[in-house]
Amino acid sequence: MTAPSQDQASAADATRSPSQAPAAARRSATPAVISKALTRYRTLAYVVGVVLVTLVLVAVPLKYAADVPQLVQVIGPVHGVLYIVYLLVTFDLAAKARLPFGRAILVMLAGTIPFVSFIAERSVTREVRARLAAGGAPDPQS
Repeated sequence: MTAPSQDQASAADATRSPSQAPAAARRSATPAVISKALTRYRTLAYVVGVVLVTLVLVAVPLKYAADVPQLVQVIGPVHGVLYIVYLLVTFDLAAKARLPFGRAILVMLAGTIPFVSFIAERSVTREVRARLAAGGAPDPQS
């Protein structure tokens, strides 16, 4: 037999609508948390973009034109590690700002094409800031 307080709690949970769910179940990120995630994302997007452009426009041509493979041997792995961190930071932002899944995947792939991470960063920043200015609770359907 359950205690009366447990029976009352079970009855209250059964009659509660999803919009009345406890705050812990909804877990909506605050604007401050989203803003910090956006700052981390922006920083990594620029760093990954600069390293990738350096790799593609400086290191690879030097490797094949001047037979100097050392830059590729250094910058390549650095970009790889930074790209993994970029993926984690992008996923964190996408989860907190509730970006649509397809959009998040495209933003994650932006770190693999030279100059695209800069374009994606501007677009994501504009979108997240507009959502924050509109009321803080990003709409997962947009």
